[in-house]
Amino acid sequence: MYIKKVKLNNFRNYKQQEIDLNNGINIFFGDNAQGKTNILEAIFLCAIGKSFRVKKEKELINTEEQNAIIEIEFEKTDREGKIKIQLEDKKNIYINGIKQSKFSDILGNINIVMFNPDDIEILKGGPAKRRRFLNILISQLRPQYVYNLNMYLKALEQRNNYLRQIKLENKSKNLLEIWDEKLAEYAENVYKYRNEFIEKIKEKISKIHYNITEDKEEIKIKYITDYENKQKYLETLKKNWDSDIIKGYTTKGIHRDDFFIYINGKQVNIYGSQGQNRTVILSLKLAELEIIYDEINEYPILLLDDFMSELDSKRRENFLKGISNTQILITCTDKFTIDNKMCKTFFVKDGNVNIE
Repeated sequence: MYIKKVKLNNFRNYKQQEIDLNNGINIFFGDNAQGKTNILEAIFLCAIGKSFRVKKEKELINTEEQNAIIEIEFEKTDREGKIKIQLEDKKNIYINGIKQSKFSDILGNINIVMFNPDDIEILKGGPAKRRRFLNILISQLRPQYVYNLNMYLKALEQRNNYLRQIKLENKSKNLLEIWDEKLAEYAENVYKYRNEFIEKIKEKISKIHYNITEDKEEIKIKYITDYENKQKYLETLKKNWDSDIIKGYTTKGIHRDDFFIYINGKQVNIYGSQGQNRTVILSLKLAELEIIYDEINEYPILLLDDFMSELDSKRRENFLKGISNTQILITCTDKFTIDNKMCKTFFVKDGNVNIE
C-alpha cells in the first residue's frame, strides 16, 4: 500500500499544491510553521475521516477561503483508489468519485500508523488518550466497531439526560432500565473488539520491546474495564443509579475503559523514565504496524511527524533500517538521507513544496 499523489486546495496554508510521492521514504524538511505537518494531517484526514489536531474542521480551511479540497491517490495490491474530501459548511467525502453517505465509509481504504511528539500523552495523559489510540487502530480494521461505539455514546448521552431529569423533574427511576439495556447491548460489542485488540497488542509488543531494549525490560499490558458480561454490567449500572442521579452522569461503563502498561512490574507512566516512556510508545506503534499487516497482508503507511528529532542519527538510521516494505513520510527541520534506502526529499516553505 502506498500513496501516489496528494493534492491540496485551500487546505491550511496551502493554496494549491500537488505532491508526487515515491513508495519508499519521503522526507519533508524546513523551518517550523511552514506547512510540513499539514501534509500529514491531510493524509490522516483521508484515512481516518478527522484531523488529529483540531475538532473544528473549519480551522482546516485556508483563512482567506470558504472551502478546501484534499485528494489522495493511492495504490494497494488489489486495486487503485482515490479519496476526496471537500470542506465547506459541512464535510463531503468521495471514494473513487462516489459521494459517501456515511463518514465511516472512509475507514480501511488507506491504513496508517502515525508518530508525533504528542504521542507521549498516550501514556502520560488521561484514559481518553489511550481510548483514542485504541479507537483509531480498531476502526481502521473493524468498521462495525465505529457503529457500535457511536450507538453506545448516543445511548450514554440519552441516559445522562434522563439522569438529570430524574434529579430536577422527579422522573421515574425505573425507566433507567431501558437505557441500561441499550448501553449493555452496545457495550458488549465494544468490549469484544477492544479486548481482541488488546490481546493482539500484548502478543506483538512483548517481542518488539524485547528487541528494542536488548532483553533488559519486560513489558506487560493490563486492560481496565467495567465490563465482564452483560448481566454483571447491568447489575453494576443499577447499583450506581443513586450516585449517577446525584452526579447527573453515568459513572460506570466502557466509556471509562483504560489500559496500563508496566515495565518490569512498574507502571511506566508513573515510575518510568522519559526514555522508557518514549521506548514504550515506539513499541506500541510498531505493534500497531504489525497488527495492521497481519489483518490486511499489507503494511500501512507510516507518518512520522517530527519524530526523528527524538532520536540521534544512529538510532534514527537503525529504526528506519528495521522497517521494510512500508511507505514512510517524515517531517523534520533538517535535511538528512538514509543509506541504502530509496528517499525522495522535499523542501517546505510558506505553504510551498519543492523537490530537492
